Amino acid sequence: MNAESSPFTTGQAPHRAGDARRDLSNPNVREDLAEKGRCGLVHLPTGRTCLLPLRHHGPCEFHRPQEAEDMARGT
Repeated sequence: MNAESSPFTTGQAPHRAGDARRDLSNPNVREDLAEKGRCGLVHLPTGRTCLLPLRHHGPCEFHRPQEAEDMARGT
């Protein structure tokens, strides 16, 4: 595969509708946010949730529970 056609040169891994998220069986991932294409990882001690796109590069950015609820509802 050529570097210029590699999905990793764009900064994000490709997300295909048919790809099953194996991490949904992990209780640390919010399923409602994961289904919207978000990381959805929950920091259990604080209840904060990462709202970055699925398979983001770098560390998670955790947001308050209310922000995660708003995103899950689409508001």
